[in-house]
Amino acid sequence: MLQITDLRAGYGRIEALHGISFEARSGEVTCLIGPNGAGKSTTLLTLAGVVRATSGQVRLEDRDLTSLPTPEIVSCGLSLVPENRLIFQGFSVLDNLRMGAYQRLRTDPAGVMRDIERMLTYFPPLRERRSQEAGTMSGGEQQMLAVARALMANPKMLMLDEPSLGLAPLVVAEIFEILQTLHQDGVSILLVEQNVQWALSCAQHIIVLELGQVVFDGDPDAFSASEVVQQAYLGRRDNGS
Repeated sequence: MLQITDLRAGYGRIEALHGISFEARSGEVTCLIGPNGAGKSTTLLTLAGVVRATSGQVRLEDRDLTSLPTPEIVSCGLSLVPENRLIFQGFSVLDNLRMGAYQRLRTDPAGVMRDIERMLTYFPPLRERRSQEAGTMSGGEQQMLAVARALMANPKMLMLDEPSLGLAPLVVAEIFEILQTLHQDGVSILLVEQNVQWALSCAQHIIVLELGQVVFDGDPDAFSASEVVQQAYLGRRDNGS
């Protein structure tokens, strides 16, 4: 579904992605992991059009997204839940959800209302808080709102950057339970996640980035079986080491 080919991007003269290539397939949860500074967030920001690619190609199904502005990328079906959520703090929950569907508020108001109801069903705490200012909610509730807002765009691929960041373990478990429900309901997901164990709990496809390059691309079984991966990401060591 989402194909990234020889993608290069960065910030000014500093190149953060050095020609990465991978695919996030339809109906799967693809998890992008790696150490700090590996280029994970830059990858999602480049796919979303926030950071401009200097070369390479991004395709969603049969559409080339590489040079499109962010609003057009969203309308093509690629939606991002950014790191630290970035919800509209002073807006109500309902207004945040409406903003997620801003491209069709005038043309499909009935559809927007149906989707809002669907989001409140997915995320029951938001129903109780629907008239509350988003900035007054807990971190976990704000993360739920950020995911729901991105889903209001009816994406073909939902991208999430560190959804567990700064949340208590019980809240993280709840967030990942919701992500698994979304996947079971047919949502394709590209996930950046620092917590490898949580990533393995939901992913069908693992990509490892290091220093702006793809160093592993495979399924969770192959990931767990890799000796290098075990030492670097799963905290395991050979008996003789």
